[in-house]
Amino acid sequence: MEFLVQENNQYRRIDKFLRNQLKNVPLSEIYKFIRTGKILVNDKVVRKPHYEIDAGDKIDVLVDLSIYKRRSNEVVPVPLKLDVLYEDENILILNKKAGIALHPGDRTKSTTLIQGLIFYGNKEGFQPHLVHRLDRDTSGVLIVAKNLRTARTLSRMFKERLVEKEYISLVRGRLKNSGIIDTPLDNSEAITEYRTLENFHDATLVSVILHTGRTHQIRRHFASIGNPVIGDTLYGDKAINALYRQRYGLRRQFLHCIRVSFTNPSEPGKLQIKAPLGEDLEEVLRRLRQ
Repeated sequence: MEFLVQENNQYRRIDKFLRNQLKNVPLSEIYKFIRTGKILVNDKVVRKPHYEIDAGDKIDVLVDLSIYKRRSNEVVPVPLKLDVLYEDENILILNKKAGIALHPGDRTKSTTLIQGLIFYGNKEGFQPHLVHRLDRDTSGVLIVAKNLRTARTLSRMFKERLVEKEYISLVRGRLKNSGIIDTPLDNSEAITEYRTLENFHDATLVSVILHTGRTHQIRRHFASIGNPVIGDTLYGDKAINALYRQRYGLRRQFLHCIRVSFTNPSEPGKLQIKAPLGEDLEEVLRRLRQ
């Protein structure tokens, strides 16, 4: 199958473009296509998910897509309570709750955030565009563009590292005051800066600044140095996850985007939006401090 990238395309990365175009194909399969050389851009094999595309590029998918069962591409709007931190005519910023996925998927049975955003957008007269992501079990600040022009601007700002994101996380073991993890991820540069906020017997509360935006970057980076995020079921430590679930009631990964700062493309001045830790994470800290 062949695609031609149009001028109104808002997706800079090849993986995000394909996710939007191949709605009937599981995400894992799309990444497999890229990894195994089944994706061509202008007749050249592309193997990096973050490869950047431009208007006019020709993209070939060298796979028989008919084997994938068709499913409805329509995302059904559903009313959903949104915790709005900031809103203007072009931008909506939310405090995303843990446990809610951004998009529908094969394993997603409950209402997703985009369904709630479309419902809200229909009511308020705008079309939502997600310009970055938070994992299902990560909470905190999430920026949504209310039109395509703003989505493209914000996507460029993320790419050029003009948006600062700060996370709070609880990781296994005791860390020094500060540090930088710069192990490449997916054959690409990845830089995670952290600062110790508080030490506990078997864990450290850290503030984390992302200087790049690789998939699961914080979780993968801390796991790579032997200090995985507590509660992380994919890269974490099963034993300490079970301990914190039983002793402290932690039922998801301890990872929260607490602050986002960037120059507002809608109005003059810099925006700094904060989202307080959820009650579940605060309760874990209260118990640890007892």
